[in-house]
Amino acid sequence: MLGEYRIEGRRAADISASIEAAVGAGHLEPGRLLPPMRELATELGVNPNTVAAAYRILRERGVIETDGRRGSRVRPKPATTGREFLRVEVPQGVRDAAAGNPDTALLPPLAPAFAWAAAQGDREPVLYGHAPVEPELARAARAELDADGVPGGPVAVASGSLDAIERVLAAHVRPGDTVAVEDPGWGSLLDLVPALGLRTAAVGVDDDGPLPEQVRRALEAGARALIVTDRAQNPTGAAVSAARARALRDVLREYPSTLLVEDDHGHGIVDLPLHPLAGVTRHWAFVRSVAKAYGPDLRFAVLTGDDVTLDRVRGRQRLGPGWVSRITQRAVVRLWADGVVDAAEVAGAYGRRRDALIAALRRAGPPGDRGRSATWRTPSRPRSAWETYAATSDGARSPGRLFRSPRPGSVGGGRAAHERAR
Repeated sequence: MLGEYRIEGRRAADISASIEAAVGAGHLEPGRLLPPMRELATELGVNPNTVAAAYRILRERGVIETDGRRGSRVRPKPATTGREFLRVEVPQGVRDAAAGNPDTALLPPLAPAFAWAAAQGDREPVLYGHAPVEPELARAARAELDADGVPGGPVAVASGSLDAIERVLAAHVRPGDTVAVEDPGWGSLLDLVPALGLRTAAVGVDDDGPLPEQVRRALEAGARALIVTDRAQNPTGAAVSAARARALRDVLREYPSTLLVEDDHGHGIVDLPLHPLAGVTRHWAFVRSVAKAYGPDLRFAVLTGDDVTLDRVRGRQRLGPGWVSRITQRAVVRLWADGVVDAAEVAGAYGRRRDALIAALRRAGPPGDRGRSATWRTPSRPRSAWETYAATSDGARSPGRLFRSPRPGSVGGGRAAHERAR
């Protein structure tokens, strides 16, 4: 029916499982068009409503997407597909900027902090039923949040920013709801939202953050949630300014039932002030990553928000992983207390490399602009070949090398191909 693969099943659950298994095994590649529902129903000898239900299950699971009369197809990055089908091969001698990895030379040593935390754990073992958040971490995190103007609220810990955002969305929105997201935006988030069965509404971004009128239009059209990157927006480098924050808060006051999710993944590596939006909607969450400044393998983010949202997140977390390792939490507390990361110094180092990359790209020809924080800005109108730029392995001190990625919808293609993962 689809090349050498035959879809099977008589019930909606069986049909959807057959298609999902084929996607996971690579038999149905990203972008592959699925049979029209009536055609597949005839082939299987079932009611078209059964196939419609199967396709609905697959949409809600983030496996396929439907585009009206154009039909249904496997998503460019379906949740069930192994990432080996989605790789963009980087030429030898070229640094892959899409991975989003920090410079290991700018990360602090972790051994002393973890040795200290392990010794603490030996003296005071954490057992089932103990508090999920290290008290000293909650106090230190809350003090920093207070200093940055983030409204008061309980503190939770998640396994990275994306984990925190997923838990917050799951606490309030349901499959079929619409979430307003930045465009261009973080590729992993753009994958996560449809994988949860949610729809996306694109909101444009300039150097000062999301455009208020586009946020208003998305909320007017029924978006239930808005996700905003406060600093180091991916991939533009935008940072929400004080004036833009005021304008966005004014819009949000008109829609107080909106779930607001703020992502401050640049904390610790960006030397621009934070201008939070939280406090004008009934439900909100503020996520602050530790991974960018201290190391991706920590898989650690601090989360705060309104009481209802945090209660739902922590309740669901108890039914899954339970908590993030208290040894890791204690190690992070020690890293903070020792002041091992100088945000201004780290931001300056990344800023100089960004400037060198932009200059190299300008010499090579492709247009580019600079964002205000932590990254380099992509061209406002990508070339028709969806060209992707990467710095040479010497840190962009020589001209960048240009290579092409497939068009959106093909394996490894689309904007996410040049956006760094978080």
